[in-house]
Amino acid sequence: MESLFNPTIQPKSSIGQTILRVLLGSFLLFAGISHLSFNRTEFLAQVPPWVPMDPDLVVILSGIVEILLGASLLFLSSKRVQVGWVVAFFFVLIFPGNISQYVNGIDAFGLDTDRARLIRLFFQPVLIAMALWSTGAWQVWRQRTK
Repeated sequence: MESLFNPTIQPKSSIGQTILRVLLGSFLLFAGISHLSFNRTEFLAQVPPWVPMDPDLVVILSGIVEILLGASLLFLSSKRVQVGWVVAFFFVLIFPGNISQYVNGIDAFGLDTDRARLIRLFFQPVLIAMALWSTGAWQVWRQRTK
């Protein structure tokens, strides 16, 4: 695992990777800000009932994390591979909230049918792949496994 997080390994980014990394960083920054302000109620609906913390605290903390991750994607290009792994891991960690929304039939973010909530579940792996590809983390992992 050490070469996955080796700060000296930073492959060149293509224009497409850079654009996607900036879009993903902007998305996370916006989502984090919305956690703390105008979408607070919507994000409360995402917190699974089994989480042993105050749901509002979960929304606040996850919003802060999203702001930090978004800013890291935008401004820490020298650490983009490491940031990519952390962002991908974050997307894995928040996936149970999306599953909970589907299983419990909770309306939020305009997802007001089981079909819409189910379709959303398939986008989480796409976000994970975007984080790994846009930061070069996937490329470093592939080179390491050869």
